[in-house]
Amino acid sequence: MNALRLSATLREQHALRHTPAGIPVLQCTLAHQSRQMEAGQEREVSVELAAVALGEPAQLLAAAPLGIGLRVEGFLAAQSLRNRRPVLHLTHIEFIETQGMTS
Repeated sequence: MNALRLSATLREQHALRHTPAGIPVLQCTLAHQSRQMEAGQEREVSVELAAVALGEPAQLLAAAPLGIGLRVEGFLAAQSLRNRRPVLHLTHIEFIETQGMTS
């Protein structure tokens, strides 16, 4: 299984571009902060994650302001054949309020 759900804020976004087939593509960075239980202890966690959206999700993100809260779903894939760093490919985006985001 390769599926990821995350609450995050839109930290950075590149200009909307299009593939040779005309599909909109947007690269961005998502930032997540929450409290999680690990080994019976609560801890603060934070992460920034590279993400890419194609099609309708790309168009939605292109119009979104930086700092907006998101709930996203997608899958992880290598950035390229040469760069194996993971990138979250967004398949679903929901805009949310950022206050009280803890999961």
